[in-house]
Amino acid sequence: MSDIIEQLEWRYATKKFDRNKKLPQDKIDTLKQAFNLTATSFGLQTLSLIVVSNEDLKSALVPYSYNQKQVADASQLLVICIQDNISDLDVVDYYNNIKTTRNTPDEILKPYRNDLIKMIQKMTIEEQQQWSLNQAYIALGNLMTVCAIEEIDSCPMEGFIPEKYDDILNLKEKGLKSVLLLPVGYRAEDDMFADFKKVRKPLDETIIELN
Repeated sequence: MSDIIEQLEWRYATKKFDRNKKLPQDKIDTLKQAFNLTATSFGLQTLSLIVVSNEDLKSALVPYSYNQKQVADASQLLVICIQDNISDLDVVDYYNNIKTTRNTPDEILKPYRNDLIKMIQKMTIEEQQQWSLNQAYIALGNLMTVCAIEEIDSCPMEGFIPEKYDDILNLKEKGLKSVLLLPVGYRAEDDMFADFKKVRKPLDETIIELN
């Protein structure tokens, strides 16, 4: 069995964190870099990551997380957010970044930039947000895999009240909406879920090979 499969076997949705054990800064930095390196459609990155370390702030969010204690007990609470809307300027800035990073000529970039602007303009706000939400799940999966490799415990969560999070974290002022949570840290020694065997279908029921 490869190391990565062993680590994926090791990970589980941690229900009880040891609130006295904190992630070192280099682990937090790795998660931030991993989020930033996540694949997104066109590379546009219409996502942001809020890293909540403040103990009082984490505790204030618990009632709006259906009282799930992981939010307060984790070393950090990662809040994945999407943009309220995507503007022409977002696309222009993105292609300017490509030009600066890769020294790509304008005559090559311009057609792609204009096509993407037209595509975004045809979307309703709801369609833009759904497009970004789809990519937020990719970021969540990427973060969970990196957590497993780094032996960081995590618990993916959809169960929270986004509007309350947005208010408490002042996300509206940033043009953002919270969509997913990932408390991260270290499991408590008495978290009984750590020893549960994984329940998965056999591979031949989930994998279809066409040779």
